[in-house]
Amino acid sequence: MLSTHRQVAVKQTTLDDNNPRRYSTHMRFLSPFSAACFVALLILIFSARQAAAQTTSTAQANPDKQASPDIQTTATADSVKAAPANQQPHDSQTVVVLGSSVPIPLTESTSSVVVLPVQSQILSLESVQDLLRQDSSLYIEDRGSGGGQADIILRGGTYEQVLVLLNGFRINDAQSSHHNLDIPLPMDAIDSIEVLHGAGSTLHGADALSGVVDFITAAPQSTSVRLRAGGGSFGENEEGFLGDLLQKSWSSRLTAERNFSTGFIADRDYRNEDASSESWFNSRLGLSDILLATSDRSFGALNFYGIAPQWERTKGWFASGRQELGERTEAAFGYRRHTDEYVWERYDPSVYENNHIDESWQASLRNKQPIASNSVLLIGLDADGDSIQSTNLGNYARNRGAGYADFNLRPANARWNLSAGVREELFSGGLRSVTSPHLAGSLRLPHQLKLRGNAGYGFRLPTYTDLYYHAPGEYGNPNLKPESVWSFEGGADWDLSNKWSLSATGFYSRQHDTIDIAEATKTPNALPSWCPLNVYCAVNVNGVHFSGVEASATWTPSSGQRVELAWTQLFGSQAPLLNTISEVALNYPDTNIHLNWIASIRNTVTITNSVAVVRPYQQSSTPWNDNPYPVWNLDVARESGRIRPYVRLTNLSNTGYEELTNIAMPGRAVVAGISIKIGD
Repeated sequence: MLSTHRQVAVKQTTLDDNNPRRYSTHMRFLSPFSAACFVALLILIFSARQAAAQTTSTAQANPDKQASPDIQTTATADSVKAAPANQQPHDSQTVVVLGSSVPIPLTESTSSVVVLPVQSQILSLESVQDLLRQDSSLYIEDRGSGGGQADIILRGGTYEQVLVLLNGFRINDAQSSHHNLDIPLPMDAIDSIEVLHGAGSTLHGADALSGVVDFITAAPQSTSVRLRAGGGSFGENEEGFLGDLLQKSWSSRLTAERNFSTGFIADRDYRNEDASSESWFNSRLGLSDILLATSDRSFGALNFYGIAPQWERTKGWFASGRQELGERTEAAFGYRRHTDEYVWERYDPSVYENNHIDESWQASLRNKQPIASNSVLLIGLDADGDSIQSTNLGNYARNRGAGYADFNLRPANARWNLSAGVREELFSGGLRSVTSPHLAGSLRLPHQLKLRGNAGYGFRLPTYTDLYYHAPGEYGNPNLKPESVWSFEGGADWDLSNKWSLSATGFYSRQHDTIDIAEATKTPNALPSWCPLNVYCAVNVNGVHFSGVEASATWTPSSGQRVELAWTQLFGSQAPLLNTISEVALNYPDTNIHLNWIASIRNTVTITNSVAVVRPYQQSSTPWNDNPYPVWNLDVARESGRIRPYVRLTNLSNTGYEELTNIAMPGRAVVAGISIKIGD
């Protein structure tokens, strides 16, 4: 790809790979603060052991009194989603992993976590972007339909400040964060998407500043085959295949998917192909999980990175293995390779072309130690590295390692719980590190009311594009510092009855050394002296902070209907940038409202009616989408039975809008098709 912003069409410029101006992490040496955090954890553990002793004494004195059962059914995320059918726990509660050291029921989470199920609405979704839009705190900056390139904005953070995971493995692209949603999986392979709002670097590492998005794969429920085909507006064509095999001690799922379109306007065509294979085995050691996935996406990129008929093609390969080592220990390893071919002038590639190949690997070892009857200490080690070979960026590599501990204190028969953790991450290129602590807790009150709050720290290293990109229209910056954020939130969840539930969260985040792409329009200005006028430069800025409110209400008038209203309001602030335009740090929606009505007819046909109203933040120097814009979608699908027809109607309001400047979004469209299931 080129870069995010306007460019001059010239021959490419390659940085010298031996350039001594390597970036520095600008991190402090091993911090005494981390040692203090570990000491605090030890104190918590000692307190938990005392509580355990008291609980044991009470139980002996009152043998009829049992510990609270609501956590007893909790299982690991992999056992819930991956074990063969005869091994699967039967738990009606939604179990989440994000924001906690161990999988817990969603109702017990101390963080703001949203779970978006995929399989129950698979025929109503064209891509994962459609599902992510159901979370009003997420803003998807899409560059067209079909599941092509898109960015995630969460709670006002930049598109580079969201960590994307696949079954807990990192997917974030080292070349450019524009590829973070390049998930090499068909929709049929995904069970659900979990979204953590707020910083999450303690458990998940770098890039988790404004939140974490984790794609969880689905396991077979029976031996069967499912075929899908459809078509519609703008030459849309889609096909899908799913094959499940379920045996006593192992199971496997094979999926493949293709969709393509001639485009709603010239140079907005696309072709996406994805395939995956995942297998699970039970042995004396425990559960083994092996995933292989690949993707190939090519698309017309009209005005994506400047005013020109551009073209881009990306390919992805992903492999991972996870092995339980008994009941308490787990080892995992993942590998990702991603290529990006970018052409500025589609019909004359000789004008400007970039080719990038980046690779990354990751390994982890985790151990869970029960401390008391519902309290757990998680200790983990992570190691990962990435590298790039690029005609523009040069050839680079870097590695890092981390150790972390997280203690989840849940006293038996208590209405409160507390979670505290700390992570120390080391970087190659010198003994430098960063410490990421977090603290969270919740309190259950009478009348089904839960109060929760947490505080955490997140950080991100610059991508290779941030550091080394160079063209007449944009300069990278090898001296960029990593960016970081302190995040705080408090909220309440209230189940008024079996028909009504309410949730509200207030949050605040303060960033430091925010990585921005900015342009100086005249002198004097806020940019360094090395950055020329009217050129986009990668710089660190300070004074960026956000506050906001997330609120939602769910009404279930009957067993077959559900109405959901969600609203997120953001209030951002940054010190004025003299004669300077921010292109990344101030690109977010200040208002995002979603209204969904889901109706099920005889538990067979599902109708989903959704309306979203969005108002992007407007810089006075770059106004666009001046007014809030509505988008109305309607989906009808038969989600059960052997023959399952579906219809998707998108942008029924035929709203003309842009989620990114100068990139028009499709108007009204319809896609219809059929899915056929063979087998149990």
